[in-house]
Amino acid sequence: MSTAAERGVLPQTLTQGLTLDTPTVSAINVALMLTMTTVLALLAYYFLGYDQGAVSVFGSDTHVHEFVHDSRHFLGFPCH
Repeated sequence: MSTAAERGVLPQTLTQGLTLDTPTVSAINVALMLTMTTVLALLAYYFLGYDQGAVSVFGSDTHVHEFVHDSRHFLGFPCH
């Protein structure tokens, strides 16, 4: 026969007064946070991985490309 502690049942004296406060987050707030996180991640992925000057959203300006050039190589993206 197993004891109450082995079954995962705590004695009544230990469980009295323990409450867990959980934050109330609406589904709309969760969706907004996930959307913003996804947009920021995709922007970072584009600028680090695909902004090459010729296909740049800034035209033929290569300032962004040069700014993230070493990060691009460090992460394994080819750029030459």
